[in-house]
Amino acid sequence: RQAVVLGSLLPGDRLPSVREVVGQVTINPNTVQRAYRELEHEGVIEARPGLGTFVAGRAASAVSSATMNELLGALCEWVERARTAGLDDNGVAALVALALRGEEVPAR
Repeated sequence: RQAVVLGSLLPGDRLPSVREVVGQVTINPNTVQRAYRELEHEGVIEARPGLGTFVAGRAASAVSSATMNELLGALCEWVERARTAGLDDNGVAALVALALRGEEVPAR
């Protein structure tokens, strides 16, 4: 999912087969199949019988790499501020999750 969003994988790129993934990484084949099924359900990838699994055409990010790098720079600055304030990775992730949901930190 991240590779598609960041442009490392482009529409039409072929993904490795379940067997190839299992051969490269020690992981249960059912886990790989489940992940591929989920990505297909989300429209990120598409299975082509007899050909393999490919990144779907509609999965491409419309955001340019320059914009992505600009956003990444701002995010890195924010993460550094959060760490300076005393948050660890879990705290940073918790705040990002709240922001993605549009919520605020509960009052104490």
